[in-house]
Amino acid sequence: MAKKFTYRGYKLEELQQMPMDELVGVLPARQRRSLQRGMTPSQKKLMEKIKKANKGIAVNLRTHCRNMVVLPEMVGLTLEVHNGKEFKKVMIQPEMIGHYLGEFSLTRQKVTHGAPGMGATRSSLYVPLK
Repeated sequence: MAKKFTYRGYKLEELQQMPMDELVGVLPARQRRSLQRGMTPSQKKLMEKIKKANKGIAVNLRTHCRNMVVLPEMVGLTLEVHNGKEFKKVMIQPEMIGHYLGEFSLTRQKVTHGAPGMGATRSSLYVPLK
């Protein structure tokens, strides 16, 4: 039997029906403070696009707004979040509620170095060739 998702004792449907000021009280302190101060113009624009997407109107959901808190009405959508170089697709799932979009579009990649070749360092000049 699959476990039903709850966020601090509330089911997803209850969270989606909650008014914004009630929902803000459920979120952690940093996210609560961020939302109580009001949304920036770019965050408001993103929320308008999300509302259009929820109504069924086809919208390309690309954003640079990494500091947007994931809200229950975003669940189920696929957003493209900019990581500084490109847009990374992020499927919003219920477990992401209360986190920031930037947490799911990493800005740094793992560095993988190649094998050292001829001339890579001064000492490699004296390595016999195979």
